[in-house]
Amino acid sequence: MIFRKPSPLAIRILAVLVVVAASVALISAPKLTTGNQKADFADPNLVNFVRPGLIYKILSAQIAADGTVTARVRITDPRSLPLDKAGIKTPGVVGGSMILAYIPKGQTQYTAYTTRTQTSPITGKSAIQAGADSGGVWTEVAEGEYTYKFGTKLPATYDKTATHTLGLYGNRNLREFDMGINLADTVFDFVPDGSKVTVTRDVIKTATCNKCHDNLHLHGETGRKSMEVCILCHQPQTIDPDTGHTMDMPVMIHKIHSGAQLPSVVAGGKYVIIGNQQSVHDYSKIGFSSDRRSCTTCHESGKGAAQENAWLKPNRASCGACHDTVNFATGAGHVDLPQVSDNQCATCHTPQGEIEFDASIKGAHTIPTKSSMLTGVVLELIKVDNARPGQKPTVTFSVKDKKGNPILPSQMYRLALNLAGPTTDYAAFTTGYLSDNLVTNIAGVSGANGVYTYTLANAIPADAKGSYAIQIEGRRQQKLLEGTKKEQTVNDAGLNKVIYFSVDGSTVAPRRKIVDIAKCDACHTGLAFHGGGRNQTETCVICHNPLRQGGSGETAESVDFRWMIHKIHRGNALTRGYKFGNYDFSGIGFPGRLNNCNMCHVGNSQQLPVKAVQPVVTPKGPINPTPPTTAACTSCHDSIAAVSHAVGNTNAIGESCAVCHGPTSEFSVNKVHAPEVQ
Repeated sequence: MIFRKPSPLAIRILAVLVVVAASVALISAPKLTTGNQKADFADPNLVNFVRPGLIYKILSAQIAADGTVTARVRITDPRSLPLDKAGIKTPGVVGGSMILAYIPKGQTQYTAYTTRTQTSPITGKSAIQAGADSGGVWTEVAEGEYTYKFGTKLPATYDKTATHTLGLYGNRNLREFDMGINLADTVFDFVPDGSKVTVTRDVIKTATCNKCHDNLHLHGETGRKSMEVCILCHQPQTIDPDTGHTMDMPVMIHKIHSGAQLPSVVAGGKYVIIGNQQSVHDYSKIGFSSDRRSCTTCHESGKGAAQENAWLKPNRASCGACHDTVNFATGAGHVDLPQVSDNQCATCHTPQGEIEFDASIKGAHTIPTKSSMLTGVVLELIKVDNARPGQKPTVTFSVKDKKGNPILPSQMYRLALNLAGPTTDYAAFTTGYLSDNLVTNIAGVSGANGVYTYTLANAIPADAKGSYAIQIEGRRQQKLLEGTKKEQTVNDAGLNKVIYFSVDGSTVAPRRKIVDIAKCDACHTGLAFHGGGRNQTETCVICHNPLRQGGSGETAESVDFRWMIHKIHRGNALTRGYKFGNYDFSGIGFPGRLNNCNMCHVGNSQQLPVKAVQPVVTPKGPINPTPPTTAACTSCHDSIAAVSHAVGNTNAIGESCAVCHGPTSEFSVNKVHAPEVQ
């Protein structure tokens, strides 16, 4: 059905608005939802009308005798219902751009037919860059189906036996319905002579990127969001004429993720790319969220990538991207050995050698704390006795290696038991917790065969109620490859354990779970701090409680977990920055969408009201102490206006934040954080 004047969508929109208005008159708040898409909070009638989302599918490709390429494309919503590109028959204009590239025989990367010439106003030099086709024509051939005739023609000598790939990317604009921009892209592989596709490039899956980048999309709202489309342009053919840097994916991505740790940057240089409309992208301060030797953070196995082991095949471009002060032509930085081609790289740099820390690829990238040569530390908390108010608890615990052999507490570099409570918020003591160092108090430890007991030096408060927690942490130092030139001393830390217990006979209530270490490790890969001995989120919150501060005097700042983690991850987007002592996190940039709370939170724990009860001591905050909900929200939304808004809705009785921002309220946390680009 096609609607006519006065407006293509006026009648439909009016009908929907009538329904919406009736709904609003009856219900002023959105339904309870755990989603984070704008459509999750819209009126169901409007959602059913708009059917948000965008799916592209390239059905076929044809190459005429004169080199003209025509692609047939289907455009639908997620329900497989057809969409109109013009936005007349269906809501939302749909854009679309196409790329055409091929993999030359004997090569592993693409070369694009669709290119442009970019001239630098800085250097005056020109460079060929892969990009979208220009001068092409879209034609509707059926409902939701279109042909695209490329403006670019293939040369008469094109290789009909090579893998060719069509890339399509674009968006669907639903802003008039308050459903943001929907992005999509797709690819289509074919061999012009009709034979089966056997040569592909499939090294890293998009889902792997999205562990950190969360719905990765680049170049604005154009729709380029998958590795399959990215690699059509980001290959050796594409150069930045302003800086001379290649846009080749292996080189560019290695350099970006190494950023501040690039040898050239450490030596005082910069890694800068100048992009569209002379936009400057300086990656010289980028810090990788994992140890940059953790190749498998990106090069994951078992995720379906056909060439998942490509990182085990060394070449000068990829390796020289991180090791960017190596001069392969002269041998400088390469044990004085010139390397004139990639042919002999694998002679020394085999996938895996006989020992770790050797010249093999896996060996050279071994992270010491993850070395298989470490005997390991396994900590367990078995029971707590004498755990009533006014008593000093006696803790039974075990310390063994990963084979089950006992480790003596005296062999540990650090072994500590930390007492904290109550679990509603750790605030029973001046700093929220008390710590016993068992290494310096070794005389108080008894036991044998890996099982020991220790009575804490401090008592549970006489007026204590509810549940308390005891945490164990420990690490020892081990020498690896002792007596060789690769000898090194490594912290071998055990995973922290926490045991919860009731001090008054009430039901044991563990501390609420807000985040999960597995979500942290999706980006950080084995997150551990303070010598590696503190490595579980339920441990972190014991020390990083509402009373704790980092720094002192004028440098003092709250290190409460919600305050600290929100601020660190928001970093360069904060109004006032975040630093304490000698630590400055003000330049940190979050790789994903800051408004996707579920990247870190579990069980929609970001929803209000928060379960915390203790105000947060915030020496640098606009108000000190800061009420618990206000602390959680204004640690990110740190403008004076935002803090003032929170204060204006707080009185002696408490905070009223959940009235407007609760799960079923008009401005629920999930609703206001729903991303604009989806």
